[in-house]
Amino acid sequence: MKLDRRIFMTGLAATGAASPLFAKDTGDLVYANPLKTPADVAQFKMEGEAKVDFPNGRMQMSALRDAAEGQASNFVFWCPEVFPDDIEISWDFRVLKEPGLCILFFAAGGINGEHILDPKLKPRAGIYDQYTKSDVQALQISYFRRRWEEERAFHLANLRYAPGFEMLAQGADPLPDVEDAKPPYRVKIRKSGATVAFTINDLPVVNWTGGPERQWPTRGSIGFRQMAPLVAEYENLEVRKLG
Repeated sequence: MKLDRRIFMTGLAATGAASPLFAKDTGDLVYANPLKTPADVAQFKMEGEAKVDFPNGRMQMSALRDAAEGQASNFVFWCPEVFPDDIEISWDFRVLKEPGLCILFFAAGGINGEHILDPKLKPRAGIYDQYTKSDVQALQISYFRRRWEEERAFHLANLRYAPGFEMLAQGADPLPDVEDAKPPYRVKIRKSGATVAFTINDLPVVNWTGGPERQWPTRGSIGFRQMAPLVAEYENLEVRKLG
């Protein structure tokens, strides 16, 4: 029987099977942002309509449009830095209000190597198809998936590739609902070539290595996406080289 690669990688993620990225030490700090004041995100770019404020000394984001408007109510907040390959991206995360969903786009840019904020790229305003069916190339991890009933009933984190809506791997998401949470939770993505390892509080969630069927993204930017009406906070963003 021929094994479906996605299902195979899902099994690895669920069991926390060894990945070379889990074992790597982190090296030099490439970027650090406390995400504690408006000045910390003065160069970030919002796509869509959202409120970004710091009532608790942490970057808090919430949609300005009603969730009933569907995709038009969602948004992406881009860090304009371009990061190299072979890195660990990490941040502290807490949810204040659900339902909703969070995504991190990483290794993101234009399909022809443009900066993700290059004005020559097609306009984007938080609508999902503008990121997955357009001129953006990126990897993305979705977590705290609580927007729809089926997501709330069975908690998963999904790794996908764009352009397209290609599922690369899934893993069980350990994040509890808001009422049971003991935040903050340290979220980490390790990316090296065609390998991605995703952890929450150092628990392996997704462990994926891509095949030679395409040139996978390497360098690029990161963007925080939320689906309304979720309200979440982020702080202590760090990017480090992998040793």
